Amino acid sequence: MESLIQIASIVLPAGLVIYGMFIIAVSFLKKEKEMKWLDLKTKNTELLLPMRLQAGERLCLLMERISPNNLVRRINEPGFTAGELHSRLVEEVRNEFNHNLSQQVYFSDDTWESVRTAVEQTLSLINRSYQQVDGNEKSLELAKRIFQFALEQEKDIIALALKRIKDEIRVYY
Repeated sequence: MESLIQIASIVLPAGLVIYGMFIIAVSFLKKEKEMKWLDLKTKNTELLLPMRLQAGERLCLLMERISPNNLVRRINEPGFTAGELHSRLVEEVRNEFNHNLSQQVYFSDDTWESVRTAVEQTLSLINRSYQQVDGNEKSLELAKRIFQFALEQEKDIIALALKRIKDEIRVYY
């Protein structure tokens, strides 16, 4: 019985010391893992933040370039017919959008959906305007109709998309 007490008096403190060392080791490893994770996130942010900002700039530029006012003024040339202007406008909007498709990876689905909707609404506005004029008329008639429909819209979908893009970019500041 005495030997049992002596063994217990040696094993019990040794077990407590080993258990304490185990807890310290686990705590240390957990803290080390958290530090590495934080370091990885910091490096990731340093790399991705400039890319996200550039993507935001490109999407803002896309929205500005496809706004009816800017688009018509940039594309319309004297001597164009309404049909020629229509095809050039549609082509320009599609090219601008296709050129910026890869930017969607840097934004939320909701923001990208608002960009895509703005592009579709712009194309729809151009097509509706073209249906109201004769294709052989001067391009000025189509331009007037586009401006008229743009003014009649209840919501400025391009402004909404721009706001979403800017709001998402502001998250990073």
